[in-house]
Amino acid sequence: MTPDQVKLVQESFAKVVPISETAAALFYDRLFEIAPAVKPMFPADMAEQRKKLMAMLAVVVNGLSHLESILPAASALAKRHVNYGARPAHYPVVGSALLWTLEKGLGKAWTPDVAEAWTAAYGTLSGYMIAEAYGSAEAAE
Repeated sequence: MTPDQVKLVQESFAKVVPISETAAALFYDRLFEIAPAVKPMFPADMAEQRKKLMAMLAVVVNGLSHLESILPAASALAKRHVNYGARPAHYPVVGSALLWTLEKGLGKAWTPDVAEAWTAAYGTLSGYMIAEAYGSAEAAE
């Protein structure tokens, strides 16, 4: 990621924070719509899960300027997700739901440059997390 992309992700996420509850609900609704098989991996009451999502996104977005500072937490999160049943194939689906949510939440502020920056950010983190959780052979798939 370039410094400009990091700035775009951070600035656009600041616009999502005020609507974080709505954004989290949109994200999970979209995720379960496009990947209904993952729904059993989540609790019936999603309130706490939605809060965790937004808190995790805030940590990641704020840490993008110093990526090495968030990598240990990203590694631990990826390894925990294996125990929940997450597979490498789930990462692109989650990314799709996230980008869709950001597009809906940001409206006109979702520009091609912002989309590219978020795509780069998610690609960087998800690739790292897959490699940490499953090894580099599966990360390449």
